[in-house]
Amino acid sequence: MTNLTLALDAMGGDYGPQVTVPAAVQALRLHSKLSLILVGDEQQISPLLAHAHSLLNDRISIVHTTEVVRMDDKPATALRKAKNSSMRLAIELVRDGKADACVSAGNTGALMAMAKVILKTLPGVDRPALVSCLPAVSGKPVYLLDLGANVQCDYETLFQFAVMGTVLCEAVEKIPRPKVALLNVGIEEFKGNSDVQQAAQLLQHTPQINYAGFVEGDEIYTGKVDVIVCDGFVGNITLKTSEGIARLLVHQLKQGLTQGFIVRLLARMLAPRIQKVLSQMNPDHYNGASLLGLRGIVVKSHGNADEHAYIQAISLAYTEAKRRLPEMISDRLESILLDINS
Repeated sequence: MTNLTLALDAMGGDYGPQVTVPAAVQALRLHSKLSLILVGDEQQISPLLAHAHSLLNDRISIVHTTEVVRMDDKPATALRKAKNSSMRLAIELVRDGKADACVSAGNTGALMAMAKVILKTLPGVDRPALVSCLPAVSGKPVYLLDLGANVQCDYETLFQFAVMGTVLCEAVEKIPRPKVALLNVGIEEFKGNSDVQQAAQLLQHTPQINYAGFVEGDEIYTGKVDVIVCDGFVGNITLKTSEGIARLLVHQLKQGLTQGFIVRLLARMLAPRIQKVLSQMNPDHYNGASLLGLRGIVVKSHGNADEHAYIQAISLAYTEAKRRLPEMISDRLESILLDINS
């Protein structure tokens, strides 16, 4: 396999280089064909690489800049003024062909704005979508999009999201003909707003998409479908609510395991299983949201991601680059549009 290079916004997120640099070193140990470009303040990055093995250092380079997009910067301001920010330079490395993908834990709005302007959208894609996966009862992840890149979406945009989600699921999970559903207020055919209704009609008449109909919010985690499509307003609220509930359940479970001798004894016996459950419930286990529909690969990490979670985002970007995801999406859209227009 050909070596792949990822550009990391080393300064992005709540912890910056303190998390991104150690995670980068660990990612290199996991992926022998991976090289990384760390974009950020060299004076902060270099000391954190001092203890890395020299062979790993040969696969890391630094693009120096002291400018950073702050988490509270408005997207338009960051786009206009942060010309030499670590975030922008990392995206430009993808545009210029010096990196195969970009990862950032920085300001989500700024990242989306910069990526769309710098990389442009693929032919046939009106708007990029932010997508991530969620755990499911079935044991396989469920991909949900859009997660906030587009608060309002017409039916054609929802249709494009369905195509892009299908290709992502096929590429990352290797699921042939993944099942796709629209998130709606009911499963009956007559329910939902006009855009959801029209998107459903279009998907029903597209053989290349394995459309499974509507799902309601309580079905997201069943695993009955592989890809769930909605607008960014609904998707973002769904994601944030899910993360909040997951953290609440983890907290309550941990609290319960510290009460009483019998419970503590049982906890020790069941520790491996409990640890697995806690890991699956933790949103960081699925860290990494892809910005689909661009002429390049951009992965958004949680702003508060720890080292383990950030590695998940790097690994996702690596997988998408290996599969050449933008080209796959472009080819599928072109094929579907040709069928529709013929």
